[in-house]
Amino acid sequence: MARAGGENFPVASRLLGRRLREPLLSIYGFARLVDQVGDESPGDRPALLDWLDAQIDLIYQGGAPDHPALRRMAAVVRQAAIPPEPLHRLVEANRVDQTTSSYATFQDLLGYCELSANPVGRMVLHVFGVATAERIKLSDAVCSALQVTEHLQDVREDLGRERVYLPQEDLARFGCAEADLSSDPTPERVRTLIAFEVERARDLFDRGAPLIATLSGRPRLAVMVFVAGGRAALSAIERGGYAVGAEPPRPTTATRLAALIKTARPTH
Repeated sequence: MARAGGENFPVASRLLGRRLREPLLSIYGFARLVDQVGDESPGDRPALLDWLDAQIDLIYQGGAPDHPALRRMAAVVRQAAIPPEPLHRLVEANRVDQTTSSYATFQDLLGYCELSANPVGRMVLHVFGVATAERIKLSDAVCSALQVTEHLQDVREDLGRERVYLPQEDLARFGCAEADLSSDPTPERVRTLIAFEVERARDLFDRGAPLIATLSGRPRLAVMVFVAGGRAALSAIERGGYAVGAEPPRPTTATRLAALIKTARPTH
């Protein structure tokens, strides 16, 4: 969620003021720690993920976790009354990454987003003090959109980790082999596939954007920036001809502004 669209999280955090910025930075630090354990740690990653789950349990038992990022997260959990499920789901997403390198369908990918992205939005809603059932549903759509956008930005990076987040049924639909994703220049069939996935991500943003109208003040502005940043990232992919490169295309200032203006309009 935080990395999709490039600088969404730093921009949003500056808008929030210290009272809200500090707990969100703690959530970001926790999520990054979990990702680093799942993606980068040497040795027995499943055992380390088990350790993280145990540390989360310790938080809810009133104990003091071992890692500084976990201790900061413990303070946020207690202050905002965040339930344990979102934290455990982020760990489970990285456990899935140890055994799953691709997804058969888009619905399967969204199931992964339920673990890897949506829990962050739910924690943020608790920090804002606005975690209703309807807002959680809208937040899930935004977070899944941000996750899909990140996958579209990072196709080459994910290939380097031997992961393909483009659904296998869509690769087959457009006549693409996984080897085509690393071809340079990007084959037309791959560009058509990426364009198809970009529209899917846009639809998810459209489904989740009404969340903005349910919020007020700084939380409303922050979520608006998240959505606009994701939309701008998708526009940058489109402007780049849907090519798969070593570095994702970056939105221009004009693209960001256009996305922000669109997102600021009330959605009915």
